Amino acid sequence: MKTIREESIGRATLRLVETGTGYAGVILYDGKLKARVDGDGPDEVWDKLRAEAAKSSPDYFGFDGARNRFLTFFPGGFTSEEYMGQERNYKIEAKEMLDDTVPLEAARSGTGLGDAIRTVFNKTNLLSPFELVRLKDVLSGDQADPFVRGAAKMASGEIEEGLREMEQALKPHDVAKWTAVTYLPFLWRPTDHMYLKPEITKDFSERVGHSFHNNYETQLKAEVYESLLDLADTTAAEISTLGPQDRVDVQSFMWIVGAYDLERDMPGRE
Repeated sequence: MKTIREESIGRATLRLVETGTGYAGVILYDGKLKARVDGDGPDEVWDKLRAEAAKSSPDYFGFDGARNRFLTFFPGGFTSEEYMGQERNYKIEAKEMLDDTVPLEAARSGTGLGDAIRTVFNKTNLLSPFELVRLKDVLSGDQADPFVRGAAKMASGEIEEGLREMEQALKPHDVAKWTAVTYLPFLWRPTDHMYLKPEITKDFSERVGHSFHNNYETQLKAEVYESLLDLADTTAAEISTLGPQDRVDVQSFMWIVGAYDLERDMPGRE
């Protein structure tokens, strides 16, 4: 058999071989065979192999495990007072502030919006203090308007162009990061867009068996964001019985599953 493609992802090695009658893909963890996928076309087998690699991870616990973990912290689900107070309300307050001060349509062609946008960023703790300092420099200077217009384009569906314009505005300040570029589209349109906190989101995708952690790159590419949206859609469908209202709840679900600590964050603990 002839190996025609190979890729290492963490401890896993993905290998695609030509068998003579078709193609086979194998997943090796620490040199041991974990899974095999067969098919007629190399691209089809490779795509299935990458999806299977997520489920073969030693950290995999699936959506059942994710739901159980979420409900451990918030037994009342998304409508509980505890969940709303800790995870949803402050994000919705930031959205309402953004809609009131910088409506999406105004942002597409507006000028002088940097101060208002900076206030919205400071309304939540979704970005790190370091990132907020760098964004303050952007929003106080001549790159503020290009950044805001790029974010508005992305929110309106022009993902590739919006990412490119935001990257050009943010790169001189060393803050061309997914956290910075997904924040405003997520707040403007939380039914369509998703906020990306990379490490937590990659960990979540691996644990539930989605390929996002394989597709992720630090570069601001539309393909990476499309994979994130697919993860958001898949998660929303898998937790539909819990009644998430929008991707604010989906993002919070991922964060709770990945970042909450059983010793520190259990309900009732001081």
